[in-house]
Amino acid sequence: MSREQSLRNGASLMALGALIFLLYAVVFLFRAFAGTGFEVGVQTLNGVTPQQLNDLNPAIMYYITHLHVATAGFIAATAIAAGGLGWYGVRSGIWWAWITAVIVPVVGLAIALPMHYMGHFNYNWVSHLGPIYVGTIIYVAGAVVALLGLRQSGLRVIEPTIGVLP
Repeated sequence: MSREQSLRNGASLMALGALIFLLYAVVFLFRAFAGTGFEVGVQTLNGVTPQQLNDLNPAIMYYITHLHVATAGFIAATAIAAGGLGWYGVRSGIWWAWITAVIVPVVGLAIALPMHYMGHFNYNWVSHLGPIYVGTIIYVAGAVVALLGLRQSGLRVIEPTIGVLP
């Protein structure tokens, strides 16, 4: 595969993976206001429903909703950043764009995922984490394909400029 094909295909896969993250964020946001459970794939917290928590103290559910809205916002922002870096920077063969496009979701996932495996609550892993895993697999495959293209021609550094873009 040529350098250009690797960069184009890799960037396309990275953008697709980022789009899956963005769609998950939209669903996450929607479920914060219109869902029946706590979030995607989490109907109860050890048998306690959102309504039971709301009956106990409405501030608890408002606080949980606030956290879910904030989380959805950060997932969406990360998806947009990673997808944009992949589509515009990686496709152009810019190393710093690839490095940043890899670091951004890795940091988010490294912080968010471990809590899911500590056994503090039950969830449906297919609906709760499945879309993120699918997006991650596609994104990583794209990053690897793009890396093969980047390595074909060495380091390409683009100096930051102020003013009109080329």
